[in-house]
Amino acid sequence: MLSDRCYRFIQTHAAQLDETIVHDRDFHLTYHGFQSLCKSYLLKVDGRIVERPQHLWMRVACGIHMSEVDVEDQKSDLNDAIETYNLMSNRYFIHASPTLFHAGSPFGQLASCFLTGIVSDSIDGIYSSLKDCANLSKYAGGIGFNVHDIRATGSYIRGTGGTSNGLVPMLKVFNDTARYVDQGGGKRKGAFAAYLEPWHADIWSFLDLKKNTGTDETRARDLFFGLWIPDLFMRRVDADKDWCLFCPNEAPGLANVCGDEFDRLYEQYETTKFVRERFPARKLWKAIIDTQSEVGLPYMLYKDPCNLKSNQRHLGVIRSSNLCSEIVEYSSPEEIAVCNLASIGLPMFVKSGTFDHDELFRVTQIIVRNLNKIIDLNFYAVAKTRFSNLRHRPMGIGVQGQDDVFKMMRFPWESSEAAQLNREMYETIYFAACTASMELAKKHGPYETYQGSPMSQGLFQFDLWKRPLNFSGRWDWDDLRAKVKQYGMRNSLLVALMPTASTSEFLGFRECFEPATSNLYVRRTLAGEFTYVSKYLVQDLAALGLWNTEMKTKIIAANGSVQNIPEIPENVRVLHKTVWEIKTKTLLDMAADRGVFVCQSQSMNVFMENITYAKLTSMHFYAWKLGLKTGMYYLRSKPAHDTLKVTQPVDKRKRTQSDMEANAEPVDKRKRESSDMESNAEPPVDKRKQESSDMEANKRPEGAFCSRENGCVSCGS
Repeated sequence: MLSDRCYRFIQTHAAQLDETIVHDRDFHLTYHGFQSLCKSYLLKVDGRIVERPQHLWMRVACGIHMSEVDVEDQKSDLNDAIETYNLMSNRYFIHASPTLFHAGSPFGQLASCFLTGIVSDSIDGIYSSLKDCANLSKYAGGIGFNVHDIRATGSYIRGTGGTSNGLVPMLKVFNDTARYVDQGGGKRKGAFAAYLEPWHADIWSFLDLKKNTGTDETRARDLFFGLWIPDLFMRRVDADKDWCLFCPNEAPGLANVCGDEFDRLYEQYETTKFVRERFPARKLWKAIIDTQSEVGLPYMLYKDPCNLKSNQRHLGVIRSSNLCSEIVEYSSPEEIAVCNLASIGLPMFVKSGTFDHDELFRVTQIIVRNLNKIIDLNFYAVAKTRFSNLRHRPMGIGVQGQDDVFKMMRFPWESSEAAQLNREMYETIYFAACTASMELAKKHGPYETYQGSPMSQGLFQFDLWKRPLNFSGRWDWDDLRAKVKQYGMRNSLLVALMPTASTSEFLGFRECFEPATSNLYVRRTLAGEFTYVSKYLVQDLAALGLWNTEMKTKIIAANGSVQNIPEIPENVRVLHKTVWEIKTKTLLDMAADRGVFVCQSQSMNVFMENITYAKLTSMHFYAWKLGLKTGMYYLRSKPAHDTLKVTQPVDKRKRTQSDMEANAEPVDKRKRESSDMESNAEPPVDKRKQESSDMEANKRPEGAFCSRENGCVSCGS
């Protein structure tokens, strides 16, 4: 089950590695995290687990740092492996799921994300791209692909004299491939996200593909969908002007330009006979809002910010994001973009009530060195991925547990202290990542396509934003800028804030950078059904003498909220606001504040109660005007009505007629808690969709109505 190279490395250093392992660190795992490891991550032989959690962390560390026996720096690699093991097992950071699955294995495909397009609008091009996607999905990769250049319905086909069936039949083929080719040999279902620009003539059918209504022939419900939106469309909607649709076969080149060039070409086509349809832009906007309100998709990514703020913008136009909308990289018919991911456990840097930026700096540098090694040793299932990754050497460093940090520091999400720490944490991460990449370039030389990049001109990510900067003064950016100009960078991209649904279970923190959705809820996965309660809230209530069965019952009845429980002090209630009770504007402002230090993008979910056209439109335009690259990952909504909750025993003398239904069956008390504590209760889920929506921790949610708490790890993050 191990590669020969990894096995030799482990055998050579067996004594030191065994001395390093501390099995008591297994107790850092939550029960749910342990069960998830057992379900999909720990190695098995004939269905029997043959690997303990500490062996997994050590296997990953050795799989990254393994060197051949006769290599001179073998001792250095051993020390790096031990350092990586200690940091991972002590929860300072964790590598992404594909790395945990495959590190040290004979086919060490350690990358999480792939971005591609259709090679050409032809049978050969479409099926060549489909084969590439199947091979990437086989090894646990999450895939984002763009379909901007596929001709629209009714377009002339020169080779046969017929007309095209458009996007839908082709996307159904990709849909079925995602279902068939799972990730990692049955560990997770395959996951593809398709991106389309809103000028494409098939945009109407594209928006309907995920809907629960309609025939199966016109739906692709296992795919995920994103819009790649040029600024011109947003300006047209804002000004209530007309919008036109085109077929890329008749009006070519729109996907290959951005910014002012796109505006000029689009306006030129508007005056030609190639306009397929002309209508008020708000008509299409309303269809987008309606679809998002129903299914939580499509993602909203803004084409011009993604391109103009990218360190890869000199390579060509970036045409899509990945499965989880946080990776923004250049791809072409000749190369499939790749990204390797890891996430930092932010709560581990809270020490004695203060945040340790120096330790965060040190750990981030180690992650950069690890991910840079992975680029070289990774197994590439498709040649185009090797070509791209070795040329540009991108990586994605993310986070988890930001909500935990604010709870530990006693900073409510809407406080000025939280806003300041939000900026400073990401400044530290970006500064450390750039410093480490510069030092690698000093040793090994810059990446192949460095020249011509914004970094080669001394421009950091924050220099590409038209936004006032508020630096901490902790780090010397001018000195780093001078060193980057002198030595270059080893990696084109460094920071990407991904969802962390599985790996946050292993470290025991809240997912990524989002607030808690509830203080008390149930999560159902293939590993089982698990009740969660905010340990920080329990600690606060216990310290006040308020944590008891009666209080638990009140929190259950309030759907995990504490805002309307008067006996809880105001300062505790404010600290424990859920995402539904925090202003969306606050979360968007935080996203923009940290965005200046995020050289890729953020998987930013939007949480909204009582969705209306006006509220959702206002949110989207605010995000766009802030300059965000990803305006929305998933739209999370709450149901209009709560489910009935049985929160305490009923006094027989006070029973009502409704309580005494003749056919009522007694409730098993052991089973009552999990059903009563569904604080994230959502509308009923279609049983045909339940497996993909809420019964596996490694699955993305099914649109807006998922009972899962947060996030998506189909990309492996």
